[in-house]
Amino acid sequence: MISRVLEQHKAITQVLSSDRKLRHFTLSWQDIDVLEAINKCLSPLVEFTDALSGEKYISVSFLKPTLHLFNSSILAVQEDDTGLAKSIKQKIVDYLNEKYSNPAIQELLDMTSALDPRFKFKYVSEDNQGSIQDRLTAEMKSLMTADSEENTPLETAMPADVTEDAAAPKKKKCLGSFFKVTTAAGPPPLQQDQAIALELQSYLQTETLDAEEDPLKWWREHHRVYPRLSNLARKYLCIPATSSSSERVFSTGGNIVSCLRSSLKPDHVDRLVFLAKNL
Repeated sequence: MISRVLEQHKAITQVLSSDRKLRHFTLSWQDIDVLEAINKCLSPLVEFTDALSGEKYISVSFLKPTLHLFNSSILAVQEDDTGLAKSIKQKIVDYLNEKYSNPAIQELLDMTSALDPRFKFKYVSEDNQGSIQDRLTAEMKSLMTADSEENTPLETAMPADVTEDAAAPKKKKCLGSFFKVTTAAGPPPLQQDQAIALELQSYLQTETLDAEEDPLKWWREHHRVYPRLSNLARKYLCIPATSSSSERVFSTGGNIVSCLRSSLKPDHVDRLVFLAKNL
């Protein structure tokens, strides 16, 4: 709206000046300065908001890079900014930084950013990188412990006589078995701490994913290479950064459950919404 007023300023002034009753609505040069300062500050945010609203799913891992983008680029104070423009930018930046200044929130944002293959430690301060690596290592160990407790071997859960009776019959040798070469014993398996450290270092040394790629798809393709980290990524990257996706579902439900279809059963509504969002 402000951009349109500035664009049509001469025409608006001419129309208002020709009418004595509306002449006092003509914008003064002070009003124009204020509108130009506001327009200069908010125009980049409009473009960013349009791009944000157009995405189907935004993970919380985007918050840390977005805050850095606002502080360093979009809302950075320029030399030619007026006093009002500088004040507006500074107020917005201070509000955003204060909103996410809680140490627990900062740690969560650092964790999610580190688990996003597009960013990793790019937006994590050097002072916090060591603690984030320690927390990643600790959570990977805890996940391994929980999995080992849940997965009980079948032999220990069944009686000995049952396992013997259920044993598979001896496999008949094939011709190729006579040509097998016995290989020497390989290196001993890595200890748990070594395996976790190697997996984390290997992930951090891989090439950074393009910013427009889907990190969830990347983890789906690499979950066998990084089994422990992929579980952590599933835990953290599922946190949505915006409510846009849920609001779209509510809007779809409102279009389906209209006055003419108010007798639909909840189960049918769920199916119709699912089909509307996935077809």
